[in-house]
Amino acid sequence: MITRLAARALAGVALAPVLAAVAAPAFAGSFYLQEQSTRGAGRAYSGEAADTGVASLWWNPAAIARSGREAYVGLHGLLLDSEVNNAGSTLTYPTGATVPVSGESVGASPIESGLVPNAAFAMPIGDRFAVGVAVQAPYNFTTKYRSNAFSRYDALTSELRSANVDVVGAMQVTDWLDLGVGVDAQYVDARLGSALPNLSPLLPDGNNQLEGDGWDYGWNAGAQMHFGQLDLGVGYRSKIEHELNGNVAITGLLGPLAGANVASEGSASFTTPWFAFLSARYALTDKLTLNGQVNRIGWSEFDAITVDYPTGGDRIVQDYKDVTTGAIGVDYKVNDITTLRAGVAYDPTPTRDDERTARIPDGDRWLYSAGATFQAREGLSIDAAVTYIDLKDASIDSTRTFYEGTGADVTSHLLGTAEGNGVGLSLGARWAF
Repeated sequence: MITRLAARALAGVALAPVLAAVAAPAFAGSFYLQEQSTRGAGRAYSGEAADTGVASLWWNPAAIARSGREAYVGLHGLLLDSEVNNAGSTLTYPTGATVPVSGESVGASPIESGLVPNAAFAMPIGDRFAVGVAVQAPYNFTTKYRSNAFSRYDALTSELRSANVDVVGAMQVTDWLDLGVGVDAQYVDARLGSALPNLSPLLPDGNNQLEGDGWDYGWNAGAQMHFGQLDLGVGYRSKIEHELNGNVAITGLLGPLAGANVASEGSASFTTPWFAFLSARYALTDKLTLNGQVNRIGWSEFDAITVDYPTGGDRIVQDYKDVTTGAIGVDYKVNDITTLRAGVAYDPTPTRDDERTARIPDGDRWLYSAGATFQAREGLSIDAAVTYIDLKDASIDSTRTFYEGTGADVTSHLLGTAEGNGVGLSLGARWAF
């Protein structure tokens, strides 16, 4: 029979895998969504740090220094088609026996479609200063697999919701230089679930569930330089160190593992990446503007997740890598009423091929966008955009040991492939008043 001390240890190691997934995946850039501007979506986010107005606040707080009083609302719909396939996943039991993972070998459309809202407001204070506030959803995603999916020991349900409130101030320092700074308050809510193996393939699975949330804080800063036909912008968003506090329920473990069934409080800490943006816009003619942007994303901050629970703790290595993304695009002013846009972007994944999981079935992607702005009336413009997201096929390779160090070790070796694509539909409005 399992001792009480071993049961407490088993509860801890059963808690660790579910808390290890607090950062649920997103379809673009692991668990990051860059859909923060409808105008920007139309040119694949290629000129945002150098453009003016509240729609560019995610990339550069200096964007409102010259915009006047302005408001923006936007909504982005992500229509996603994805598939995750088994490529020989196994379970190894304490006896040393290794068997294939049973159940459904294809996860059809595990990445769910969804909506991403954002809004912002700015107003001038005197001739040289402006203040603003923006509400964004940079991490917002859901993945779901069926209860008998081959991926179940890694992931069944992952729901992540976030809200980022950004309060900024900007200043026209000279005729050509603007500066801005901001403070971010970021809320994250996660609901996650996965299966737990019992000590025989003939026994039903156990289950663990986590619900957790929390507020944490960061900062951002930026500058814009305006030289006639040329606008330059640089922006930076800090990393945010998150700690989620929540509840964990572990059920369905049988026999020697039964003592690990528990309802417990737990927490997990992890760090979201920093962002550095460099952007340029050049008015080639009165009608045609060229845009370019390079982004460096500090995903290496997401190197591990530290787990704390009543009986101990754990450190789950993630080992993400920093990435550089890029985009080019154009704006073409047809007339005083209509402006057309187009752009293309490349966004490499920060996940490594030998460490990718079913919770984050992420691969390199290309974005192809088109959009338009229509001047509905004086002071009111409507933005619309469509983006096609082409996700490169990726391999899944993840090894996880359950109940490690208890003599009841079960090792899951998840092997699979992931593929997918998507369409983003964006609609927004901007008011100048």
